[in-house]
Amino acid sequence: MEVGIIGAPVDLGQGRRGVDMGASAIRYAGLEQTLRANGHAVRDLGNIVVAPAESMESETPQLKYLGPIVHMAGELAERVGSITKDGVFPVVLGGDHSISLGSVAGVTRQKRVGIIWLDAHGDFNTASTSPSGNIHGMVLSALAGQGDNRLVNIDGHGPKVEPHNVVLVGTRSLDDGERALLHECGVRAFTMHEVDRVGLPRVMEMAIDRITSGVDGIHVSLDLDVVDPMQAPGVGTPVFGGLSYREMHLTMEMLAETKSLCSMDVVEVNPVLDNHNATARLAMELVLSALGKRIL
Repeated sequence: MEVGIIGAPVDLGQGRRGVDMGASAIRYAGLEQTLRANGHAVRDLGNIVVAPAESMESETPQLKYLGPIVHMAGELAERVGSITKDGVFPVVLGGDHSISLGSVAGVTRQKRVGIIWLDAHGDFNTASTSPSGNIHGMVLSALAGQGDNRLVNIDGHGPKVEPHNVVLVGTRSLDDGERALLHECGVRAFTMHEVDRVGLPRVMEMAIDRITSGVDGIHVSLDLDVVDPMQAPGVGTPVFGGLSYREMHLTMEMLAETKSLCSMDVVEVNPVLDNHNATARLAMELVLSALGKRIL
């Protein structure tokens, strides 16, 4: 596989600084070298340019840093769309989860995708339901056509995905408004209750079956806070009771076995809060499993 790595050092979508260094931390963990060692051709395409939060003001409290985030997502969509057109598999390194507005927009220029959203949170708020106004909590709803049109129509088209082709896995923290909107839109969320009740393998079988009908490929969006914070401490919004190290690798291994993955983003690694780069190293390992690394 030919892999293109793109960094998106963005922390405008959330309220805690440091996540803009996540792409560097994952690179430092050895992503490019280990991908090459596992047989992939790799091009590191560098970072998109993002102005720091200190250089601007957020004019809309309900949609913080809306303008800069829309601009960032448009630039990222252009970069991702360009390499996807050439048959390169994009791995986009965040940054906060607002980067998925751009990564998914770029991929969906070429393909109709189903989305696996691995996250402790739903990210299905809108400006009218969000308690914080932080856009990283509105990304999935915008991709599915809900909320502010400036987010929905990034890159000139929207929605990017049909709600029945969206699945959340590992969810355990939802706001009331997004819970209601998830039900209204018919998005399937496999919470940690279901993981505990039926087991991760069965959850992934159901998730994969749901999102692969009528699509050209799967986009996986990996927020490291889906992992239990005992094993992934370097995230800005940790929630206890998450997926374990082996459950995460099994998730990625099962996705790799579908042969349908077409793109991936990895978000919310915060080196400021990490312990000896452990969360970034885990992120690197999970990318390898998603791209086919096997034990035997």
